Amino acid sequence: MTVVRPLLVFERWTDSVAGEILGSAQFDVVKLDLTLPDEQNWAALESAHGYQVATRTDVAGSLGGAQWLAGPALIDRCENLLAVCSAGAGYDVIDVDTCTRAGIAVCNNSGPGAEAVAEHALGFMLDLAKKITIADRTLRGGPVEDRLTLRGTQLLGKTLGVVGLGAIGGRLVELCAPFGMEVLVFDPYLDDVTAKARGVRKVALSELAERSDFVQVTCPLTSETEGLFGKVEFDAMKSTAFFITTARGPVHDEGALFDALRDGRIAGAGLDVFHEEPVRQDNPLLHLDNVVATPHTAGITVEASRDIAIATAEQWQTIFDGCMPPRLLNPEVWPRYCDRFEDILGVRPVAGAMEGVHR
Repeated sequence: MTVVRPLLVFERWTDSVAGEILGSAQFDVVKLDLTLPDEQNWAALESAHGYQVATRTDVAGSLGGAQWLAGPALIDRCENLLAVCSAGAGYDVIDVDTCTRAGIAVCNNSGPGAEAVAEHALGFMLDLAKKITIADRTLRGGPVEDRLTLRGTQLLGKTLGVVGLGAIGGRLVELCAPFGMEVLVFDPYLDDVTAKARGVRKVALSELAERSDFVQVTCPLTSETEGLFGKVEFDAMKSTAFFITTARGPVHDEGALFDALRDGRIAGAGLDVFHEEPVRQDNPLLHLDNVVATPHTAGITVEASRDIAIATAEQWQTIFDGCMPPRLLNPEVWPRYCDRFEDILGVRPVAGAMEGVHR
């Protein structure tokens, strides 16, 4: 059987170190340039065995980006694809079910960017509780006549509710430990043993909404989580509570959040993600004084960009070395993936232990 040299197509790296690492790789690496005619990009992708997707769903409209997301149309067209990876922890740029049916492995890069996002989430908590941004806006608007109107609160002894205890949520819990907070977690995939080891308590989403002083959404966007936090949950929250998300916009109902904030039914919100991104200036949430917002930058730090790039490059090396990738999202694909890998590249992957797989 003839052994074929693998081809990896990528749109962009989070840091140039990925290209440096792969400079001596035993496979070819080709950049997808969205400014070129579509035919040239399709020619590369139709020959590709691996695809590193960087285009986010929220910016896919520019440069015809939607067609480059790993959805049914692209998967159907690229018959040689063996693996598709996303740049960070989020993988809503990839249709996992379609890939699984096609025998394609799907990976993300959860872990390397967790510190950056968790710190950002903690920053939102401190900003909202201490009214830092509100105080800054007030001070810049003229003399502050009554400082008591800017009186904030403390994190010490409060209740933190985390929606999704993955790498980011887990790190956030660690960062909040010095504040002696009770931590409630809603995560259907969290077992009791892990919850106890992390010092958190598993609860239903309804209880988390009712009891938390800070609701932190850190779960990925999937068919299970889309619209997860809506009017019922916002109505259940305390009037003194804050809603914070570094996940994806569609996980929460943006209209219901606006109503709750406008009517004073919750105290404030820290938002790094929106339904439409880049967020429009006429988005009503941006015109509320009790909202602190950032443009999906929670995971963008110098350190995180480099760490993600290194992890990305190393994962592709693992894939084309014929080993099981460390952040495989659809492990059920493995038997068929191995068959396709052998049929297409002429060598069979090494059977790997499933314990190394991360979600």
